[in-house]
Amino acid sequence: MSRWEFVGRTDELNRLLAAVTGEVGRGLFFSGSAGIGKSRLLREGVAALPTDRFAIWSIAASATTAALPFGGLVQVLPAEQPQGLSPAGVLRWALNVLQQQAAGRRIVLAIDDAHLLDPPSAALVHLVARAENATVVGTLRDGEQIPLPIRALWTDDLVEHVELTPMRQEETTNLLAAILGGPVDAGSADRLGRLSAGNPLLLRELVHAASGSAELKRTYGIWKWTGRLELAPNLTDLIDTRVGKLTDGVRAVVELVAFGEPLGLHLLRQAADQSDVETAEERGLITVVQHDRRTNVRLAHPLYGEVMRRRCPVSRTRRLQAHLAELLEQVGKRRRDDLLRVAVWRLDSGTAQNAALLLDAAVQAFTRYDVPLATRLARAALNADGGSDAAELLATILMFADRPEEAIEVLDAVPPAAGDERRLCRWLTVRAMVSYWGLSRQSTVEEIAGSVEQLTDSADRSRVHAFEAIMRLHRLDTATAVRLSQQVLDRPAAGVAARELARSTIAYVQAAQGELSRSGTAIAQVHSAAANWRTDMPYLQLALELARGTRLMLTGDLAGIDAIVADEFADLAGEGDFRLGTGYLAILQAYAARMRGQSDAALRTSLGACAVLATSRVYAGLAQAERAQSAALRGDAAQAAAAMAEADRTHAPGMAVLYPWLEQARAGALAASGDVPGAAKQLSELVDRLRSDGFAGHEVHALHDLVRLDQAGLPVGPTCSDGGRRTVAQRLAELSERVDGALPPLLARHARAAATDSPTDLLAVADDYAALELTVYAAEATSQAVQRLRRQHSPAATDARERLAGLLGRCELIRTPALQAGAPQLTEREWQVARLAAHGASSRAIAERLYLSARTVENHLQRIYTKLGVTGRAELWAALRSIPGHDGGDAG
Repeated sequence: MSRWEFVGRTDELNRLLAAVTGEVGRGLFFSGSAGIGKSRLLREGVAALPTDRFAIWSIAASATTAALPFGGLVQVLPAEQPQGLSPAGVLRWALNVLQQQAAGRRIVLAIDDAHLLDPPSAALVHLVARAENATVVGTLRDGEQIPLPIRALWTDDLVEHVELTPMRQEETTNLLAAILGGPVDAGSADRLGRLSAGNPLLLRELVHAASGSAELKRTYGIWKWTGRLELAPNLTDLIDTRVGKLTDGVRAVVELVAFGEPLGLHLLRQAADQSDVETAEERGLITVVQHDRRTNVRLAHPLYGEVMRRRCPVSRTRRLQAHLAELLEQVGKRRRDDLLRVAVWRLDSGTAQNAALLLDAAVQAFTRYDVPLATRLARAALNADGGSDAAELLATILMFADRPEEAIEVLDAVPPAAGDERRLCRWLTVRAMVSYWGLSRQSTVEEIAGSVEQLTDSADRSRVHAFEAIMRLHRLDTATAVRLSQQVLDRPAAGVAARELARSTIAYVQAAQGELSRSGTAIAQVHSAAANWRTDMPYLQLALELARGTRLMLTGDLAGIDAIVADEFADLAGEGDFRLGTGYLAILQAYAARMRGQSDAALRTSLGACAVLATSRVYAGLAQAERAQSAALRGDAAQAAAAMAEADRTHAPGMAVLYPWLEQARAGALAASGDVPGAAKQLSELVDRLRSDGFAGHEVHALHDLVRLDQAGLPVGPTCSDGGRRTVAQRLAELSERVDGALPPLLARHARAAATDSPTDLLAVADDYAALELTVYAAEATSQAVQRLRRQHSPAATDARERLAGLLGRCELIRTPALQAGAPQLTEREWQVARLAAHGASSRAIAERLYLSARTVENHLQRIYTKLGVTGRAELWAALRSIPGHDGGDAG
């Protein structure tokens, strides 16, 4: 990590280059805070300038040379100056020296930290900027005194003056990936980006500190930061320089905000002297922001808080936190957030004695999916004699923190009292949840089914039945799952959480069975009731997302997937380390990217899902299956096979309901390895199983995978009364009338067009796929049309190849069997000849370039035309661009 790759800042770099190379030749100065990337941007811009056109002098001003006349330009001017010249004469002499050395080229003077220039140097820079054949570019640091000649550069309209803003989150993520040599987990990148506030220098020090303390770890190729920050000396020195020396009063202000941010301005004024608050704001240590109807105070930079909190003595830390809690309790906890803030301050200050307060705060933290904080508060509530309620909550949270063994111990240590049915009900359901999903004990289903007889209350029985139903769903006992769920919905006494959990179970089954409209209605009902169930059962969100995500994937609704990946739950789950939530959403995101042909993003995101879910078996197999699909899309057979092996190893038996996705991925991996017959056999067996299970929603997609392998005429299913079997195309036509949505009829049209060898219909289907952003399907259908047109020697093949090239141009690397089947097999020499010919090279030029005879080149071209189905060079460019993995653009 000695030198960081230059990433991002594209607009700023282009603006700098335009300022130098444009017709006007007006200069440009960037200003910004220390470490924001001004110097690196200037160096990269200057390095990109051609030295045959520009005479470039780079100057790094410093405090050392600021007191010496022309000290800032000591790297530019001759060591000996003429004697007896007036100050103006010296300036003219210096300008003449630069012009002589430029030898007719345009002068470019690049000054880093121009605010540190001595007065004569600053005057010379101003004089150079006025010259017709010169441009001045440079950097300035915010908050520094700027020499008047430099300030006059933009007031006299000689240069532009631009404030360099912090790097965007996307740029920060790309920079992290570049320096670490691989992608970074989205949550880790976001936290590091926010902590550095988009400052590359601070980001570098954060990564150095994290790497040095082994807090950055790589899993499945994805870097993940634990979140624990080590304050390395370099990082501390940087912050000390920015903060400077503080009076006791100002330090108290900064410390209060460090421990309480966002802190209401009215509370800060009660806790500290008003003049100290104003001084802290004037010095840029704190900032006052308006949020809703509150005026809050935050630290000007997140790292200020890290340093202040680490350096504050324990006794003063506890006193400040207790004081903050007292202040907020005195004015009243007016907002929902206030309860959580008081509880955390009480806990951290050692003054937490109210178990009810801690328990309520733990519930609130869990409803925000902040697993680490909820764990702390729930454990504190249990230790403060919170009883079985605290034990139940803590065990639940530990389950979602991938610590099921500890969760069981907590539950068994506080069993419900005899005769207390409400507590028994909750204890049974939480223990069953931990046992089934956390410990993968299949016998749990029968155990919870038998335990319901211990309960007499209808609401309690409904809650247990709702849990049993979703377990049976995941175990693939769908008929019983639906029956139990319907019983829960039919009971007026059933609680809201139990009813919506049951409705989520039914919604999933409806989606799998192809009743996508009814599934959507049920999902909307669960979502609309969220305010009534989230406090009681926050993890119900997972059941909702599983049903909703399954429905969206089966309907091909990529925009819907984008929406749920971007909604509040995704943000909360990422912030709070709720891994099952973030992992599943990453699987959905990878699926959407794959369908759009964004293979790089799909593989990267699926690897991220594998990394997040590595310690949990609930969705681990599903994540590996999506990774296999993403690798297969790229033609990476080795990685696809490795991912399927991991999927088989990590897939939990209790998640059997996910088998359609895994088996489709298995077929994709086989096809990527070249075993198309094996893939077709795998899909045929999957179709039979899905038909037997009644999963028509999944069956249409397995059948369509056969169409993608050009197996639309393959017989599938049982023997019919006429002694024959339905073909893939016929079965899809049947299902298109039963399965909801616009996608099944489109898949059926694709199958019919492939079975009847209709290029026109295939191209029409491709257009409809493209309208839905299903770009991979669109490209494959177009490729199938190209194959048929080529066999028919149709002149329409040229237009079809152009359309295929356009679709492939919207994708990253994709190499599926459907695309490869239509790709002509050219030898390496033929590829070389074809690329050069596509670029307009004559036969003679090609012969000279490749050391061949002109006759040999002509023979190669004739074979190429035949293989590509083109009649001459005019069609060659489109033909090459329509071949996956080749864009025709590399003539070398």
